[in-house]
Amino acid sequence: MTKKANLKIKDYSISQEEFTLVYDEVLDMFSTDPVPDNLGMYYLSKNYISHTDSNKGLFEKVYHWVKNYMLKKKVKLISSYAEKGTLLDIGAGTGDFLNQAKKSGWEVTGIEPSAAARKRAFEKGINLFEEEAEVGERKFDVITMWHVLEHVPDVEKQIEWIKNHLSIGGVLIVAVPNFNSYDAKYYKNFWAAWDVPRHLHHFSSKSIKTLFEKNGFSLIEQKPLIFDSFYVSLLSEKYMTTSLIKPVSAFMIGLRSNWRGRQTKEYSSIIYVLKSRNTQNKTF
Repeated sequence: MTKKANLKIKDYSISQEEFTLVYDEVLDMFSTDPVPDNLGMYYLSKNYISHTDSNKGLFEKVYHWVKNYMLKKKVKLISSYAEKGTLLDIGAGTGDFLNQAKKSGWEVTGIEPSAAARKRAFEKGINLFEEEAEVGERKFDVITMWHVLEHVPDVEKQIEWIKNHLSIGGVLIVAVPNFNSYDAKYYKNFWAAWDVPRHLHHFSSKSIKTLFEKNGFSLIEQKPLIFDSFYVSLLSEKYMTTSLIKPVSAFMIGLRSNWRGRQTKEYSSIIYVLKSRNTQNKTF
């Protein structure tokens, strides 16, 4: 196997600055270097729609159409692994997932650092904590991180915190982009899911399995997020072309990525279902 080289990736979304991705061969993971001291400033943009609920352009409309469809699918997913009980969503954004889970009978709690996102969530009836410390010693039946782990500065510290806040038999759901997917390899440096510097770490399936297993978790199952390949490809086309965006090309690459994923299990984004080995299993 050829050793992967470090990469130079541009922030096409907001700053247009270039960042280095340093490769860790043991974990099969890239990390963004350096991490800007003013990292929060890279989220302060109308382009960062998970914090603003912007719904004006083509990308935003596609994003929200898919998000609204997936909310019920995500709640159904967690309900297939755990009885309805306490749910913590880390990186809750504007609160839509928790709002859907609450309607479905879950007792919800969320953490979101962005003041703007917390304000939007509050307007929807979801009150979010700003920091993990505000959660205290509470434990939860399910903890979710939907496209959040890649934003966390210290991944292993985060995993330890989660392990200490899962109830006995609790379930952890983590969804992250996969740089071994077909769309990532096709778009290369233009792949939108690099999203530097907001994405501090960049994972493969091996990364997640290795990281969590060495920190006391077992991987129960992994599932694809099939819409991600289409949305990421649409954004990647935008970054790659200087003239008109090619939605048909983006659709075909997204479709091909999912087709390849069926054979290789290397989808554009993957949901990982995990349980701590330090807790006994519940019997449902």
